[in-house]
Amino acid sequence: MSGKTVTRADLAESIYREVGLSRSDSADLVEAVLQEVGDALARGEQVKISSFGSFGVRQKGQRIGRNPKTGEEVPILPRRVLVFRPSHVLKGRINRPEAPAR
Repeated sequence: MSGKTVTRADLAESIYREVGLSRSDSADLVEAVLQEVGDALARGEQVKISSFGSFGVRQKGQRIGRNPKTGEEVPILPRRVLVFRPSHVLKGRINRPEAPAR
């Protein structure tokens, strides 16, 4: 594992190279897509990206947790959590014996 993180700038640069939009337009496109995904999730909608996966929000109920340092029981309040389910296509690409390194 290389430890590389793909950033917004990396995505914009890739769009600039592959599609031919200007660097500014590429960055704006990345921002617009991420904004729309985030807004949809905040509204509680599911976001599906074909051949990649789906993002959704799940409600978790209140439960009792334990402070690992003291062992004291602590209530964990209900909250919404982001979940991602990869598509079978993405799972297949990740689990290929010689996954291409970029």
